Order: sequence, then structure tokens, then C-alpha cells
Amino acid sequence: MNNKLFVKNLSFKLDESELEKLFSSCGQVTSTFIAKDRETGRPRGFGFVEMSTQAEAEAAIRQLDNKEVNERAISVSLAEARPKKTFGGGGGGGQRKRY
Repeated sequence: MNNKLFVKNLSFKLDESELEKLFSSCGQVTSTFIAKDRETGRPRGFGFVEMSTQAEAEAAIRQLDNKEVNERAISVSLAEARPKKTFGGGGGGGQRKRY
């Protein structure tokens, strides 16, 4: 069950409360997140919205994908799961036998 949405092409003026209000027309919003630049703190133009059910998430895609918000056509799609990070890897160093 995937009810997390990836939203891109957001206006830099839009904040998380406005994003929640926009998506609440499609159902119950459980969380919102707008990505910000680490150094400047300015919005990066994309974010995530989590709806309470998959049906609400699908409704949000149908209703809001390519909708114009603050003079920008937003793109709404299901968020892809982040790949798990694997640690470890190659061996390394050590002494080699010399012949």
C-alpha cells in the first residue's frame, strides 16, 4: 500500500500548510514535507505528501496532477521507495605475499 506522493514543480512561495490545504480536498493528509536547500534554507521546488489511504492518494493524482498552482503546473505521482543503503563492500589493504 503506497499512499505517499511525490510533488514536483512547486512554487518557491508555497509552504507546507498551503500544500496540506491543497491536498486535503482529496482526503485526509497525514504529513507534508517540502525539501529545502541545506545551505540557504530556500525551497527546492519539490516535496512529499502522505495521504491516509491509497485510494485518497490515487484521487489526489487524478485531481491535482498538472494543476496550476501559483502559476506553475505541479506534477503529482506516487513516491518511489528509497533504496536501502548497503554498507560494506570491497575488502581492502592488507599485506600481499611476495614470491
